[in-house]
Amino acid sequence: MRKVFAMAAAAGALSLTGCASIIGDDSQTVSFISTPSQAQIAINDEKGRQIVSDETPATVTLEKSDGSYWGGKTYNVSISKTGYETQSLAITSSPNGWYIAGNLVFGGLIGWFIVDPFSGAMYSLSPDEISADLGAQVSDLDNGAKQLHISLLKDIPQADRGNLRYLGQI
Repeated sequence: MRKVFAMAAAAGALSLTGCASIIGDDSQTVSFISTPSQAQIAINDEKGRQIVSDETPATVTLEKSDGSYWGGKTYNVSISKTGYETQSLAITSSPNGWYIAGNLVFGGLIGWFIVDPFSGAMYSLSPDEISADLGAQVSDLDNGAKQLHISLLKDIPQADRGNLRYLGQI
């Protein structure tokens, strides 16, 4: 009788959870590296609030849900270093396999429609590892001198000519 009661209690407890909530977590770590290293990382959430300011290499923990029903998080990331090109990208959330397949097999409707959509455990953030190449140094040489690039107008592609600015006579 005790064994039957213990099994019934365990089944009842599992029926109040979702598969992704049992297996997953409400946050996820994301790694950042850059070339060159020691670039500034700025991460803003979907509301535009800056939630992380760090330097590469770094590993940060990000929430996967905004706390609302079916509310997966979205992050905008900017990686920059003085004298180099800035890289911008998005980190997005999407339902993971434990939510989709696990609730079909184990969790049922309670996990599918109630528990997992609120917990955030149903989501995975992508990408979970970011490697940014900031390109060649664009403004300073190693000795601190400024660079000047001179090109003939005929050598500049037609598509790029709209970005040219007249600076006056030299």
